[in-house]
Amino acid sequence: MPCREANHVCDKSQYQEATVWEKVKLNIHLLLCSFCRNYTKNNTKLTRTIKASNISYMDKTCKEALKKEFDKALKEHQIN
Repeated sequence: MPCREANHVCDKSQYQEATVWEKVKLNIHLLLCSFCRNYTKNNTKLTRTIKASNISYMDKTCKEALKKEFDKALKEHQIN
């Protein structure tokens, strides 16, 4: 497994999207590659930090409404 693929599988694994076979191949790769072990370690740390931060964000409906208002204001202030 090339490092690029290993990093992609690592990302998928963080979101429970990796297959069992991908995880097996990743773990074999991690035994051999210190660079990917470090990537995996940092990726895991980042995921834990984000989950623990309790960041709130706008839902899709609010984002769309804000975008409409922004586009409307932008059109009103455009130079002809």
